[in-house]
Amino acid sequence: MPLRSPSPSPWPGPLHAEMHVLLALSGRGCLVLRHVVMGSHSPCAHTPCAPPAPTGAKRTLAASGSQPSNGPEPGGQQLKTRTLSGMASKTTTTITPKRIAHSPSLQSLKKPIIPKEFGGKVPTVIRQRYLNLFIEECLKFCTSNQEAIEKALNEEKVAYDRSPSKNIYLNVAVNTLKKLRGLAPSAVPGLSKTSGRRVVSHEVVLGGRLAAKTSFSLSRPSSPRVEDLKGAALYTRLREYLLTQDQLKENGYPFPHPERPGGAIIFTAEEKRPKDSSCRTCCRCGTEYLVSSSGRCIRDEECYYHWGRLRRNRVAGGWETQYMCCSAAAGSVGCQVAKQHVQDGRKERLEGFVKTFEKELSGDAHPGIYALDCEMSYTTYGLELTRVTVVDTDVHVVYDTFVKPDNEIVDYNTRFSGVTEADLADTSVTLRDVQAVLLSMFSADTILIGHSLESDLLALKVIHSTVVDTSVLFPHRLGLPYKRSLRNLMADYLRQIIQDNVDGHSSSEDAGACMHLVIWKVREDAKTKR
Repeated sequence: MPLRSPSPSPWPGPLHAEMHVLLALSGRGCLVLRHVVMGSHSPCAHTPCAPPAPTGAKRTLAASGSQPSNGPEPGGQQLKTRTLSGMASKTTTTITPKRIAHSPSLQSLKKPIIPKEFGGKVPTVIRQRYLNLFIEECLKFCTSNQEAIEKALNEEKVAYDRSPSKNIYLNVAVNTLKKLRGLAPSAVPGLSKTSGRRVVSHEVVLGGRLAAKTSFSLSRPSSPRVEDLKGAALYTRLREYLLTQDQLKENGYPFPHPERPGGAIIFTAEEKRPKDSSCRTCCRCGTEYLVSSSGRCIRDEECYYHWGRLRRNRVAGGWETQYMCCSAAAGSVGCQVAKQHVQDGRKERLEGFVKTFEKELSGDAHPGIYALDCEMSYTTYGLELTRVTVVDTDVHVVYDTFVKPDNEIVDYNTRFSGVTEADLADTSVTLRDVQAVLLSMFSADTILIGHSLESDLLALKVIHSTVVDTSVLFPHRLGLPYKRSLRNLMADYLRQIIQDNVDGHSSSEDAGACMHLVIWKVREDAKTKR
């Protein structure tokens, strides 16, 4: 079939010439392509050649749908230049990538190393890992590397000093990391900092454009809902967690005395008492001291004690028992000093107790659910009530008052009670007033929630057996007499830090924590019973 020259084109000359080269390339095949690559373009007439093997490039060129041209075209040198530049742009890139300013990272800095210590409350490896994370976050908003390192070291030290154990440290460190991430400047939504390309989420890739805007859930009618765990429904669930009579006895709850009205009896083993009635044993340091008939110390003697509990820690070559307050070995001199020795005394004088009684209910009402916590201070008698707080299931405070003890206060115990001399200066509420209010609020079937609630009931001098105790609900792995602290329970199960105030504990905070723990436990157990 004879070849025809293409018809004239109304387009400008350069574009027409470039299309002419593509047409000639389709007709001459490998021969013309070879000439162009070698840098020469011969104006000779068309010379037929053997058909080359079918390749992807051959099919791509033939798919243009244009017919080849006979003979050379004017301006061959100009066409060659344009052809070479066009082929170069299609095979290799000539754009030099822009240099991106280097942002400081932890790898380019000299990392501060936390020194190793045997028997530390938190392993050094964990502390070093969180310190590195703190530095990485501080580098994002600090003006210099040195400022970032100093801030990270300070944040890590504060977290370590606030934490008496590894679990507490982990929770404090996580909260600190969240706080530092909030200080970093926020990026533009949907854009990456290093590149201007829009970030596509994993959900969009898998599910399409509507995947990121659509939520899916499984319908489980039997799963507990928030509104179901209130009122009578919650009361019914909580009855499964009430302490039995045996549990009440082995945990030291007071029971009515069978012979003395107003008296109480405790079924736990009695502590050894000194033979001399005027001799007492200090409940903080264990030293025996003498008191007068009024209960005051006969001699002025300072009390050196450890406020932290004993804890076994792994050290080089075995185990060592240390105090949590100062990491000193067992038997060492106390790290705190008080003006005089004190006693507990609550289990020695078991008189003046009142007992909750039955009440009639109207309609669909239930006896009620409350969480309770008390704070106590040391008097010449021993530990006496100085504050009481009651909260409901919504963690709203329904009763909170300071209480004036019957005896003279010798130590306000502010580290644990949070009660100061100023708090009790103007109060006139007595223990009898508190008992009257609680008996009007509670009935014998009211569920009271607390942590080691027997201690609070002994301070209140109230006998009540319908209780849910978080120290029993979340037992220690070694069993009695060991009990887990409320602070550790909140950190382990609810990831919340409580009792972190330097001014002492708060009875409203502790009561609310007990309520949160019990409701969380009920919901978790309901999920497994479906």
